[in-house]
Amino acid sequence: MRSFEELVAEAEAADVSGWGFGWLAGRATEERPPWGYAARQAQRLASASSALDLDTGGGEVLDETPTLPPRMVATEAWPPNLARARARLGPRGVEVVDTSAAQGIPLPDRSFELVTSRHPIAHDWPEIHRVLVDGGTYLAQHVGPGSAAELIAHFVAPEVWDRPSGRDPGVESAAAEAAGLTVVALRTARCRMEFHDIGAVVWILRKCVWWVPDFSVERYRSVLLELDAQLRAGQPVVAHSTRHLIEARR
Repeated sequence: MRSFEELVAEAEAADVSGWGFGWLAGRATEERPPWGYAARQAQRLASASSALDLDTGGGEVLDETPTLPPRMVATEAWPPNLARARARLGPRGVEVVDTSAAQGIPLPDRSFELVTSRHPIAHDWPEIHRVLVDGGTYLAQHVGPGSAAELIAHFVAPEVWDRPSGRDPGVESAAAEAAGLTVVALRTARCRMEFHDIGAVVWILRKCVWWVPDFSVERYRSVLLELDAQLRAGQPVVAHSTRHLIEARR
């Protein structure tokens, strides 16, 4: 294994924009939920006449879909991701809407047969209900409560990160119903993550900035050195992600 300094420097210099995780290939693994969200999304999009993908990131997941609806719109708020999404999806006829300054979803009522999202930042259920046509469907994979808690705990005190989460699937389901949607499917999964070198840890903390908001190598150097020693002893850094699949209809 390369030196601590070399691995960390490489991770600090790497691109973390977009929602691609290819940089971790060979350095980290994560189990996938059993329902295969990308395939489900692609199947639904292929048969829809209009669809909206919320918080599309750099457009990576949506771009995996072979057949898009005649009217396909995506939203994104973070400027680096917005630029990537427009460059990636624009040639396919997708309108990518900047929501960085928007209140709600800046699109007309009853605009879409299908609304999708993979790991949305937030869930504005009244707005989702508003933009769906009657009989329209919301299909999404959400991040659940406590994702990566074991990793975060190395850097952040439990009283800071271990608090009630609005990402609880039961809470979200109830909120969707309260907004006028009917939840027709709700599945949950807990997936194992393993990090095999300290560069992978640094990179994921740079990418998922909400995990450890004040993260920097300098600030957490002692913690990173402890984890590096563990990794060099052949013990991966293990955490778990939680995910849920939710489908709701207007």
